[in-house]
Order: sequence, then structure tokens, then C-alpha cells
Amino acid sequence: MTDKGVVIIGAGQAGFSAASKLRDLGHGGPITLIGNEPAPPYQRPPLSKAYLLGEMARERLFLRPPGFYAERDITLLTGCTATEIRREARQVVLSDGNALPYRRLLLATGARPRLLPGADLDGVLVMRSLADADRLAQACQPGLRLLVVGGGYIGLEAAASAVKLGLRVTLIEAAPRILNRVAAPQTSDYFRDLHLSRGVDLREGVGLAHLTGAGGRVTGAVLTDGSELPADLVVAGIGVLPNIELAQAAGLTCENGISTDEYCRTADPAIFAAGDCTSFPWRGGRIRLESVGNAIDQAEVAAANMLGAGQVYQAKPWFWSDQFDVKLQIAGLSGAHDRVVTRLGAGPARSHWYFDGDRLQAVDAMNDPRVFMVAKRVLERGGPVDAALVADPASDLRALLAG
Repeated sequence: MTDKGVVIIGAGQAGFSAASKLRDLGHGGPITLIGNEPAPPYQRPPLSKAYLLGEMARERLFLRPPGFYAERDITLLTGCTATEIRREARQVVLSDGNALPYRRLLLATGARPRLLPGADLDGVLVMRSLADADRLAQACQPGLRLLVVGGGYIGLEAAASAVKLGLRVTLIEAAPRILNRVAAPQTSDYFRDLHLSRGVDLREGVGLAHLTGAGGRVTGAVLTDGSELPADLVVAGIGVLPNIELAQAAGLTCENGISTDEYCRTADPAIFAAGDCTSFPWRGGRIRLESVGNAIDQAEVAAANMLGAGQVYQAKPWFWSDQFDVKLQIAGLSGAHDRVVTRLGAGPARSHWYFDGDRLQAVDAMNDPRVFMVAKRVLERGGPVDAALVADPASDLRALLAG
């Protein structure tokens, strides 16, 4: 492949990681990285936190300085959209009409926010891209009334940042509790108490019926319980949709994302996929992970396999969220569990351990990085875990790694 090209559609964390890894592995042929945003590849997690709060400069978001791409001989096309994949000809058609040939193609097209009804009103915003963060930062003026729709991590992070910026924040969640899909009631309770203590008007079990507006600008919301809220701004935090349209139009299999096998290959052996847009085999089923860790690891395996490595992708899920002065670190996936064991740490630190029988499935660690690091290693090792040792705050968790 040294004289053949690799084209990567999507210049986010996954696309960047694949391009960089290809060079690290010795690929000497052309690499083209296509991004539909005007900025070079950047970090997304700080957008709703440090960047929105003005604590991180724009340049610090970038994964590498601009000169990196020329140094590594990576052609970076920003503000450019791939409009078609011609599989038989092995070409990617761009929005300017040009066609790029490829020997291997990586789809790292990411995901986009779900939109609210009434999203066309001024003042109704989402949080995904750098441009989204800039719009929200400009709009967030002290004293304004902000409605956050959705009590997942993105919604909670946006609410926390807005409170710090001096806005009056109401957050609504249609499910019975915040973090209903992704965390145990114990973790929901922890973050509910945190947000209420900082002045967020948090309402669970009530959704958005419709937004109200005047002169093309949002003025408020009617909720499913019939109540009405005035609002100067609305932020949607109701999840994302994987960007699969390009793959679908090319006839690739898609199931909750662009479907890949354990080698990150799609239904076309010349086309690979990685990151938020991708679903892959996991413990007898298929999953799609939205995380920086997965985007990096999966993209690097895809890069190796584009060069013929034959490496199986084995996901090691981990996530994090920063809200007010709390850092939540999550190891594993908590879906299949029959009980939750709480371990108290120093001060406000605590962790929730998800068990299925004697098997550890996941851990939520609040302000307890040492617990998180041990939990990651325990999950990677596998095997039974002593729940009584976990629950005893005086115990040394390193004993879980013995043997």
C-alpha cells in the first residue's frame, strides 16, 4: 500500500487518530483527511466546559498545531464535504465536484445532535461543534433564562456551565430521573443533589410539549404537564444520531450506526469505519459507543487493519463528565447488572460499583481518580470481584488486583 492512497472522511478525534496512526505504522502513501468544519481537528469534550467558560483558548482545543499535517504529509481538507462514495471505482466525490481515488477508505463521520421541534427559532441551540460552542458562549449573558432539555451528560454539563456564567437555569428530563439510560439511581441522586444545591431548577418526569416564540425568536416552552416556562435561550441535550447517510447511499450495512466486523471493516472490505458513527460486535450483540477513548482506540485498530494487521478490536469503554467541581469517571458499561455497591471516599468522593452476580460490570467514580484507575484494571482483568471488600471504605482496593 505504500503507493496507494487512504482517504478518511471525518476530521474529528477518530479521523485524526487514524491518520496519525497510519504514519506511525509506516504507511508511506497519500493520506487525505476530509473535514466539513473550517477548523482543524479539535477536542470536543472541553466545548461545553472549559472552552464555554472562557478557561481554555481556542488554539488549545486543536489536537495538533497546523504545521503537524504538513510535517506528517497528511493532506487536510477543511470546510469540505464528501457527497458520494463510488465503491466500484473506489472514489470519494467531494462537494467541489472533485473525486479522490482510494485504496482504503475510513468512515469517521461522527454524529449530530437530535433537534427539538422549533429548532429554527433564534435562541434554540445545540452543543456539539466548535461553532455551536461559540454561538452558545456569545448568547450566554448573566441573568438570562436558559431551558436545558435533556438530563443526560451533555445537558447536565451545559446546565452547570451556564450557572457558572450567571444564567438562571431550568433543566427538564422526560424520563423519571436524570441519567436514566446510563446510570443507576444512586448516581442520578448524586448529580440531582449537586445541581439543586447550585441553583438549577431541575424537573424530572416532564418533557417538552412545544416551544413558543415571537418574531422568530424563542420566548418559552410548554411542558407535557401543562406548565409554561419563559425562556430566553434553549439548549437541546437529547442525544445524537450517527451520520450514516453517506454509507447508506453507498449500499453499506447500517444498524445503529455503520456496521463493522471485529476488524473495523464494513460490508465492503476496502472500507472501514470508526468512532461515534460505528456499531461493532460486543459480547454477542452490537453496540455503538460515543466516547473519546473509543474513537481513538477503534480508529487506531482500523488504521492497523487497513495495512493488513488483522487485529481484533476489543473495546474498553470509559467515559468522563465534569459538572461544577465534580469529575465523574466511568469505567465499563452498566447495562447488565443486578445490584449496585456504594463505596464512600474522602469528603464528597464516592463510587458506585455495578455487579451482575460476582462479576463487575462498571464503576461510576465521583472525584475519586484512584478508584477509577483500579476499576479499569479490574474490568480488564475480568473474573469475580469481592463486593464486601469494595463496600468497606477502609479496605485497600489494590487487593482486587492480587492474583
